[in-house]
Amino acid sequence: MTYKTLDLSIADAVATVTLNRPEKRNAMNPTLHVEMTDLLEQLRYDDAVKVIVFTGAGKAFCAGMDLKEFFVELRDNPREYDRITRLAVEWRYRTLRYHPKITIAMINGYCFGGAFSFVEGCDLAIAADEATFGLSEINFKMFPGGSVSKAIANLLSPRDALWYGLTGYTFDGREAARIGLVNRSFALASLRDEAIKVARDIAGKDAVALRAAKEAFRYSLEMSGDAAMSYSSAKESEVVLRQNDAWREEGIGDFISGKYKPGLGGIEQASGGAHR
Repeated sequence: MTYKTLDLSIADAVATVTLNRPEKRNAMNPTLHVEMTDLLEQLRYDDAVKVIVFTGAGKAFCAGMDLKEFFVELRDNPREYDRITRLAVEWRYRTLRYHPKITIAMINGYCFGGAFSFVEGCDLAIAADEATFGLSEINFKMFPGGSVSKAIANLLSPRDALWYGLTGYTFDGREAARIGLVNRSFALASLRDEAIKVARDIAGKDAVALRAAKEAFRYSLEMSGDAAMSYSSAKESEVVLRQNDAWREEGIGDFISGKYKPGLGGIEQASGGAHR
């Protein structure tokens, strides 16, 4: 898979996808939306990949939409503007959220505007302390539109969402972690090591269980309590079937025999390798 705006590397069941427009601070142009849509579809069916980590080339994670290529150059081409807009919303808001692989945003630098919905769509997010975040739309007579307003409503408290949405103030990775936009922040020098460690730890877990955990969470958000319990029960039966009851035979069985303690480690440590 060769792309103009993206780089891909795969190691230890972890795919690292790098937005590769450093001269534009990795702003999302129409080509990137088309290529990301294709790449996520390819990775969906790649059995060698269990976790996808997203980051940016150079000093930026993603500066949001490419204002010139997206909003200006497509202004007089409404059909293409609509097509690219639908792709842009689809991969960030729906595809990432329900992708069968676990997704992690590794935010190494500037993260603005439309990149917030990118980060929110990922399952986990880890930022550099030195990263710079901002909802700058209000500074040029606009508001956080598209899927961005929904993204900040999903993650942030009303006070924090409106504070940054109305002021356009920037904030760093530590503040992003404090307000819940990301899970953790680390010094930039150690960011990659920390993020890849988390990715590899997750990749060492059972793939069926990982997907079930993600789907149970995502779909339960949209259900009543009774519906969520019913869905979870059905999902448990699916896991048992797809694993051939391995969670009882190996998971609980190895625990009972004293090979590992679930609260202190995983079955992959007891067996000496990752369960695929």
